[in-house]
Amino acid sequence: MTEPVNIEALLDAMTLDEQVSLLAGADFWTTVPIPRLGVPSVKVSDGPNGARGGIFKDGPSTACFPVGIALAATWNPALIAETGAALGVEARLKGARVLLAPTVNLQRTVYNGRNFECHSEDPWLSSEMAVAYVNGLQSTGVAATIKHFVGNESEYQRMTVSSDIPERPLRELYLLPFERAVKVAKVQCVMTGYNRVDGTFMADHHRLVTQVLRDEWGFDGLVMTDWMAHHDTVRSVLAGCDLEMPGPTRERGNKLVAAVQDGRLPADAVRACARRVLQLAERVGSFADPVIPAERDDDLPAHRALIRRLGAEGAVLLKNDADALPLALKAGQTVALIGHAAVTPQIMGGGSANVNAHHRSAPMAALQAACPGVDFVHRPGADSHRWTPLMPVPMTVDFWANDRFDGPVVATQTSPNTEIMWFGSLPAGLDPYDFSARTTLRFVAEAEGLHAFSLVSTGLARATLNGEPVLDAWTGWRRGDTYFTFGCDEVLHHRTLQAGDVVELQVEFSTAVEGGGFGVHALRVGASRLMGEADIAAAVDAAAKADVAIVFAGLNAEWDNEGLDRPGIALPHAQDELIARVAAANPNTVVVLQSGSPLLLPWLDAVPAVLQAWYPGQECGLAIADVLTGAAAPGGRLPQTWPLRIEDSVAFGDPAQYPGVDGHVRYGEDVFIGYRHHEARGHAVRFPFGHGLSYTRFEQTGLALDRTTLQPGDTLTATVTVRNAGPRAGSEVVQLYVHDTASTLARPPQELKAFAKVALQPGESRTVSLSLDMRAFAAYDVDRAAWWAEAGTFEIRVGSSSAAIHQRETVTLAADWVEPVAR
Repeated sequence: MTEPVNIEALLDAMTLDEQVSLLAGADFWTTVPIPRLGVPSVKVSDGPNGARGGIFKDGPSTACFPVGIALAATWNPALIAETGAALGVEARLKGARVLLAPTVNLQRTVYNGRNFECHSEDPWLSSEMAVAYVNGLQSTGVAATIKHFVGNESEYQRMTVSSDIPERPLRELYLLPFERAVKVAKVQCVMTGYNRVDGTFMADHHRLVTQVLRDEWGFDGLVMTDWMAHHDTVRSVLAGCDLEMPGPTRERGNKLVAAVQDGRLPADAVRACARRVLQLAERVGSFADPVIPAERDDDLPAHRALIRRLGAEGAVLLKNDADALPLALKAGQTVALIGHAAVTPQIMGGGSANVNAHHRSAPMAALQAACPGVDFVHRPGADSHRWTPLMPVPMTVDFWANDRFDGPVVATQTSPNTEIMWFGSLPAGLDPYDFSARTTLRFVAEAEGLHAFSLVSTGLARATLNGEPVLDAWTGWRRGDTYFTFGCDEVLHHRTLQAGDVVELQVEFSTAVEGGGFGVHALRVGASRLMGEADIAAAVDAAAKADVAIVFAGLNAEWDNEGLDRPGIALPHAQDELIARVAAANPNTVVVLQSGSPLLLPWLDAVPAVLQAWYPGQECGLAIADVLTGAAAPGGRLPQTWPLRIEDSVAFGDPAQYPGVDGHVRYGEDVFIGYRHHEARGHAVRFPFGHGLSYTRFEQTGLALDRTTLQPGDTLTATVTVRNAGPRAGSEVVQLYVHDTASTLARPPQELKAFAKVALQPGESRTVSLSLDMRAFAAYDVDRAAWWAEAGTFEIRVGSSSAAIHQRETVTLAADWVEPVAR
């Protein structure tokens, strides 16, 4: 047995400089070691849908799991715990002992660019997913890092915006997933958000980090900043933020030593933070095994199978008139596959959750393998991109060791496509704040038409086309919404080309930009023909000649992306027109949607079946084919309400509530987000929270409560019987909502407080038990600074979505229950 580490003795043996050195990263992904005392370095890795490792783009491949909203759509905590354990194995393969996951911010609005990465609009569903994920991950000895604490519900002005959240919704909604991860799952790390809350940056927020997280909830783990989210040398340490990331330090180091020596910061505060860094290293086993191994790209069959299962179990069957699905295809039939995503699998969102997947299963290839003898034809139909598509050719870049292209070329690097991201992957010997680079690319037009050429960069960039300077991201360069807001907005040039025309692009990049982007640099070169009427017509013609048409529509990692929000919830480009015209040409049209948040569906009445597949990870095509063909049942339920109109959504029309005014975004809707908002206002919605159809039919009967009167402190148990009354195996999600029939505080019409997923064979029945403690009946009373369940009658509602309540029973709370928050 390994001897426990005497952390206090280590701290006693350290100089102030050594203690301070522990409080910032050594580099992008590791902590600082102290070799003379045997203090190891700990490596962290981005999640939450895969362990990427130390190279941001094109490093060793890894398993890509479904995104956060797709995991939550399973409504299956046991399966999510299994997923967490698999991700722990993946983290170890990358030499990491800390995974930066899960993301549990709520889907407050429909605009947030990271809604795909979050679990749900509902705090209970989000917290159940978080607890399962953390438990599974930490069972492998890898620490989870729940993020982003707290109020990080949009990407607009994300590095500075203040989320001004009243105390009641802060407690009831936004803090709940963090609270339960701490209290129930014993999460080991917490990451603070970029944002401010009520004017104070989260890394400096003493009330929330020390008073709430540590003192009230009892969190004894490590708090780290998000990357480049550290602002105040002294305030962050006093707030209890232990680790500034990434390294090398910008705000700690010598500044922190000076603050202690000048008497602005007590040495004990530094020691407390250093203690927690050492404690993390011990908990994850780094003292016992200090070696950080080389990254491995093992492609594990068990993880492939799990990802494929997750994809099907999270897929939500939104509509299925006349049992259009599953498909009953026969040899000799023709199926028209329409849309880019049929052949270019959309497996994940963009930003820090992005990984270099082992492979990407495409729906067309998977359907061809599953349906021998069926003729599948493909037509792209319409564009779906946000930025001009990359050129699918290698890009070789030459480097100079200055920002002026002076002297000899000192290094060369090749990217598999025309995007290169220097996030810890710059060639050795180059200064990330002082280099220049040049590449030459050759583009050949495949068809006649208007073409787009583009540049995006985190530094100065410019390009010539056949010697003509046409792309200028150099003169007057300024930061925009790309590359985590360190990149400029896309610069475009259009020209008409004939088939076979050749264009030579010479592209130059320089770091000579004010601020230096924290040494985080990237270059993106786009070139593509713009699609138009002829492409839609070709798709419609193929659909008209086919027995079945399947349209793959939606978004991609450019729209669902860290660093920038969505402009709305309509499908981009001409996708809505494409679907409507294909459906008019072929009544047997199925639509497969992929997005990380709701969409408007103006053509919904014209198609018999719609499947929401999210971004389901590397087995994307196989999982979608399994559901379409009936090899697997669609097991998903919506974790987020889909509104009928964007005008009905939370914060619409009030800039102060979204996106914010003068650096502040006001959470003026109080506790009314998601289905709470729509139900309180009587909105009709497109698809309600918890909605999802099946290939079979279920009955929920026999709701019974174990008591009719509750005394303060009691637990209520509800039982319900679920029966599969249809012809196929499938799963049902029993959802329990609580309605307070009369309340002093304004409360939502109902709130999800328990759920259970049940898999049943045809004719099989099972009784499900759901337990509710006092918090299930309580609201947060600001005046009392306490959780308060008010005496009176509560209705227990059980159903298959927030809008499909099948049974109701009432229970009476005999007297008030009050639980003050710890101070």
